[in-house]
Amino acid sequence: MNTPHTLKTAQHGLRASTLLALLLASGMALAQTHNHAHGAPATTGTPAAATPTAPTETASNGLPWAEAEIRRIDAAAGKLSLKHGDIKNLDMPPMTMVFQLQDKALLGKLKVGDRVRFTADKVNGSYTVVDIQPLP
Repeated sequence: MNTPHTLKTAQHGLRASTLLALLLASGMALAQTHNHAHGAPATTGTPAAATPTAPTETASNGLPWAEAEIRRIDAAAGKLSLKHGDIKNLDMPPMTMVFQLQDKALLGKLKVGDRVRFTADKVNGSYTVVDIQPLP
């Protein structure tokens, strides 16, 4: 049985939770509006500085570009070690790892220390660089 006191307490709790939800929603909207006002995109979590690279354009092969620094090259084995940013299509966070080269000719005149953009995919179970280009 509901007493007038119980109903009043329940209504007060409902009003407080509704007010809290509205305040939180308006705070998020204000934060997004504030970021847009300064020309910065609204963020949904990690600031852009936390991700070394997040290019969104795709290469002619349909894969998204990622950026990296060449750490090691093993031309004879067709492998290269890259310190890379996010690789979106592989759902891979930034790290340093060894990749197979789809074609050894991709190395061209690349050398250790070069900054590059590249596309990668999983080919026959191995992470493989499909295309790679030097960055200016």
